[in-house]
Amino acid sequence: MIDPSNESCAIGIMAKVPRPGHSKTRLCPPLRSEQAASLSAAFLRDSTANVAEAARSAPIVGYAAFAPSGIEEALIPHLAHGTRRVLADGDIPPAPGVDGFGRCLLHAIQQLFGAGHTAACVLSSDTPTLPTQYLVAAATALLGGDDRRVVLGACDDGGYYLLGMRRPYARLFADITWSTSAVAAATRARVAELGLDLVELPIWYDIDDAASLERLMREISRYGAASTQHAVRALGLEALGRAPCMT
Repeated sequence: MIDPSNESCAIGIMAKVPRPGHSKTRLCPPLRSEQAASLSAAFLRDSTANVAEAARSAPIVGYAAFAPSGIEEALIPHLAHGTRRVLADGDIPPAPGVDGFGRCLLHAIQQLFGAGHTAACVLSSDTPTLPTQYLVAAATALLGGDDRRVVLGACDDGGYYLLGMRRPYARLFADITWSTSAVAAATRARVAELGLDLVELPIWYDIDDAASLERLMREISRYGAASTQHAVRALGLEALGRAPCMT
């Protein structure tokens, strides 16, 4: 348990063990399933390393919020050193309107607060190039606010890469059609419905289709993301960034 006298913000990366045929399937094609799994592993390593780097500038504690149960040991090699783990498989008491992936997100938030943190965020593992200062800004905003404070980092496709809060508001995960372009907008509506104080981070992008993969290939050299850069070279994917833009 965290010392309650010391305020901290937990950031839980939604994580699964990278496996061919199960990881980043929307990237196939242009990738083969083995390439997609290798890239997924690199994303996870860079995402956890990014949280660890953010923890050098703010009181942040990094977690892998994993599913399903029983895969923790297989996940550990893909995590940055010092990353803690919590189960987030959605096996929790029902909450009105909270279904599908929303149950896993809520489970993660509940676990992070249960560990004694002042604030908690869930973070996508598909944003290996996310600027570290966005994570620092999220923690700073949450720890500097009251229990009404919520932080949202929206993606340019209408989803979100980060959602943080000071209390485990189940309603923030309710009545949302996951994996659609309406997720961030629906979340903003829940925030307004609850009368909460919303702070928005800059928009970023996650890598979940061929077009965003192509963008990653064009931009990867601008960022740290050491594991992703290594995977790109090892898999020979540099040419994807030189291809005509996909629609």
